[in-house]
Parts: sequence; C-alpha cells; structure tokens
Amino acid sequence: MALDHTLIGVETPPHERTWTSKDTMLYALGVGAGTDELAFTTEKDQRVLPTFAVLAAQALGRRLGDYDPALLVHAEQAFELHRELPAAGGVRTTSKVTGMYDKGSGALVTVEATAVDLDTGEPVIASRSSVFIRGEGGFGGDRGPKDTWAAPDRAPDHKVTYSTRPEQALIYRLSGDYNPLHSDPAFAARAGFDRPILHGLCTYGVTGRALLHAVAGSDPARFKAMAGRFSSPVFPGESLTVSIWADGADVLFRTAKDDGTVVIDRGRATIA
Repeated sequence: MALDHTLIGVETPPHERTWTSKDTMLYALGVGAGTDELAFTTEKDQRVLPTFAVLAAQALGRRLGDYDPALLVHAEQAFELHRELPAAGGVRTTSKVTGMYDKGSGALVTVEATAVDLDTGEPVIASRSSVFIRGEGGFGGDRGPKDTWAAPDRAPDHKVTYSTRPEQALIYRLSGDYNPLHSDPAFAARAGFDRPILHGLCTYGVTGRALLHAVAGSDPARFKAMAGRFSSPVFPGESLTVSIWADGADVLFRTAKDDGTVVIDRGRATIA
C-alpha cells in the first residue's frame, strides 16, 4: 500500500455544487441547532450557519493511493468566507493536494479548495483540510509545518456547552457524508471503535455554532474564518464544551468533552 505522490499540486476539474434552503436547514439540524435557533432551522428570514461552507466547497473526492479507507480520519479543517452564504445557492469548486507529510505512524495529506460563484465567478469560499492515514508513514518525507498555537494564560472569555444527541450522526449524514464509520458498527470496529463515532465536521459545526453565538452576536455576516485540528473522536450523545478566548477580531478556541478530553485543538476564528 502506498500514497500517490504524483497528485501533489494537480488541480481537479471544476465541480459544481448547488444547495436549497432545505439543505441548509437540514445541515443546521445535523449540527444540533433547534427551536432556539429558528433563523437557521426554518425558512422564515432564513440564514445559514457559516460552517456550511465546508460542505459547499467540497470538491469531488479523489483516491490518494492504495490504502484501507477505514484507517483514514479527518485531521484538520479550515475555511474563509468572502461573503455570507445564501440559504440557497451554488458554487464551482476546484481543489488540489498541497502536501503529503510523513508523520511516522501515518501520513498527513493536505488539500486546498477554492469555490467561486456559479454566475459571476467571484470567490465565495477558500477551504483547507487534511486527513491522517494510519500506517502510511515511514516513507522518509517532510514532517510538515509546525503550528505555534498556544492557549492564552488566562481563563476563557466564554465557555459554551452543547449536548449532542444519540442519533446525531444519523441526522448529520443526510447532508452528504455517508461514511459507514459513523453509522455501521461493524465498519467502526474495523477502525478500532466499539461503536460508530460522530463526524468530525459535525463536531466542527457544533463548535462553529458556539463561536457564532458567543462572539459574533449570532450574525453570520460577521463570521469570516475558522480553523481547527481534530484531536480525539466524539461519540453521539456526548456533550461538548467550547472554551473561547477573544482578542478583537482574532479568536482562539478549544473544544472538549465532559471528561476534559480535547476533541478540537488549536482553534482559530476571525470575527468582524
């Protein structure tokens, strides 16, 4: 088994993605929004959760090499919004692999995507993500850039706790991520889990809701960017607490479970 390093720097063909107001409402429900967030979960004066950007900007998947897909996990996710997303709309996305890094026990593969408006060609979303593939390291490559993120030496300015539902992954998967790791107990067991885990991007969306309401005044137009590293799995039904440090437009955050296990680390956001 090996990764295909010839993919680095090769741009994919453009891929068009459209969505309806039903799609954006379903996404909001999938990341835990409910009756106290009707602006996102009903059609009346509907607005869109900013983290929907990571779904809108997803390009067609490509095979990265010959490996067991059960050994691949989402490692990092970031996006930048050039404007607020509409309840219904569409973009044209291209993407490219930007690096394959040797982490010893596995490989880290990084990808960048750019999504532009279908009609005008103007930039809408810039997205960066990475996946970690266990067992694919040891090829003698670069270990990748280091992150100097550090939590401030003070108590968080905000702490927000949201509970996930036991069926949260089954709702979230209806937004398009049907990876059996999140629904099939037998597949989850192959990956080393005793039951299906929550999608990393669902945890990301729950975290984005906390940031939106705590530091952006619940206004998606003020939410410009978000990035974080997935550090531990979440099981549906667990509660998540987001610790937030705000310094003007620059925001740092970290998401943890009730037992203190950090599940999204090195979080950054930009709020207008």
